[in-house]
Amino acid sequence: MILKGKTALVTGSTSGIGLGIACKLAEAGANVMLNGFGDVDAAMARVSAFGTRVLHHPADMADAEQIGELIGQTERDFGSLDVLVNNAGIQHVAPVERFPVERWNSIIAINLSSVFHTMRLALPGMRERNWGRIINISSVHGLVASTQKAAYVAAKHGVIGLTKTVALETATTGITCNALCPGWVLTPLVQQQIDSKAKAHGDPMRATRELLMEKQPSLDFVTPEELGELAVFLCSDAGRQVRGAAWNVDGGWLAQ
Repeated sequence: MILKGKTALVTGSTSGIGLGIACKLAEAGANVMLNGFGDVDAAMARVSAFGTRVLHHPADMADAEQIGELIGQTERDFGSLDVLVNNAGIQHVAPVERFPVERWNSIIAINLSSVFHTMRLALPGMRERNWGRIINISSVHGLVASTQKAAYVAAKHGVIGLTKTVALETATTGITCNALCPGWVLTPLVQQQIDSKAKAHGDPMRATRELLMEKQPSLDFVTPEELGELAVFLCSDAGRQVRGAAWNVDGGWLAQ
């Protein structure tokens, strides 16, 4: 219960990685503010099962004004915002010359600009208390590129740059800022890519294996729970001097 009495906000947390992290933070004792457009009741039931207080805010992470409302509501309802996990994200796949401008703008807004807005609004309270943990969910695509993912790759590289900047700006305080860089995690975004591959030959199992074989030598998905455990570690005293890290959790992807 290392986070007992602390409050965590996890964006994009009604499913997938965000929900897995929210559950682990609650298990460690944190009260949790959820955010996202998924099955809110199911997500709240999963997180509240750990016995801490859980609320949900429906802020659109592409809208700076709504992000401000999210941060303000978290601080008012719980009394503080101690752990900020920026996880909200979307994806679109297309070559650069055919990449729709509106999709580029949406991905940059949600995957990158929202990280800036939440951090700039959460940091004053963290500085006042001289304690905070900011964990930005980047991606292995924040460290290396893949084709047809221009906006996603650009945004995730940007998240790592922002993470390092805030880590330096808070280096002499009790606030840390780090990024997690997962490889393939079986989230709805990745399932869409598997489904697309499966259409080519009608075999979902083969499509899954082919996806993993392209990049991830372990031939196994990273789980949201594994990322949640790492987030809890970064919140602990043992993670006090982990600052500005881009921690890849990728089944060997970057070892190649």
